[in-house]
Amino acid sequence: MRTALVPILLLSLGAGGCARLADIGSPPSLSEISNPAMQPEARVISLPMPQPSMAEQIPSSLWRTGSRDFFRDPRAKAVGDLLTVVIDISDQAQLRNSTQRGRTNNEKAGLPNFFGLESRLPAILPDAVDPSSLVDLDSSSTSSGNGTIQRNERIAMRVAAVVTQVLPNGNFVIAGRQEVRVNYELREMRIAGVIRPEDISNANTIEYDKIAEARITYGGRGQITDVQQPRYGQQVLDVILPF
Repeated sequence: MRTALVPILLLSLGAGGCARLADIGSPPSLSEISNPAMQPEARVISLPMPQPSMAEQIPSSLWRTGSRDFFRDPRAKAVGDLLTVVIDISDQAQLRNSTQRGRTNNEKAGLPNFFGLESRLPAILPDAVDPSSLVDLDSSSTSSGNGTIQRNERIAMRVAAVVTQVLPNGNFVIAGRQEVRVNYELREMRIAGVIRPEDISNANTIEYDKIAEARITYGGRGQITDVQQPRYGQQVLDVILPF
């Protein structure tokens, strides 16, 4: 038993256990100061950008094309501009259905006269056959059902989005994503949709309920999410089992 524990201990030390042992009795050490542009999160990216335009120079004019310093408007107005989406979802729904149905059927049929051949039926059919009551059907069915749905959702977040396209009618297509990782759990927020430039406030924000074809997702992945999800085998059985 002791010999079996030796490989496990050696594997634990080789997988980072030595680094953890070095921190015993002391606080975690800080990372070295480095160039932020060299971090994996800040690698060179490509975003939708507006078409380049030539600035028109007007002599003796206080206005300059594309200027953001003189009575500037902070609202997004071109491809590549940013705006903040305010998400404050507080939905409550309660549905209750009740169904009850009943049916009773009674059918009787006889053959007292059948071309004079009714007297020969006892020779064909079992004994004690009454031609006047050959068929007697009686059926009844009752069904009752009740259903209740109660839902309460609350999401309050703010996420920045990028204008990815300007439609021919002037509306904007926006998309944004936000990721936050705490320890071994990653939370991800995604949003996309179509907005009107008139709905953007002076603070360059827009409410989520003013987004057409809105696609809002909020979820995560990590150790806690894995524990909360059913195992793959259980998910497969839930799909293929008919009961």
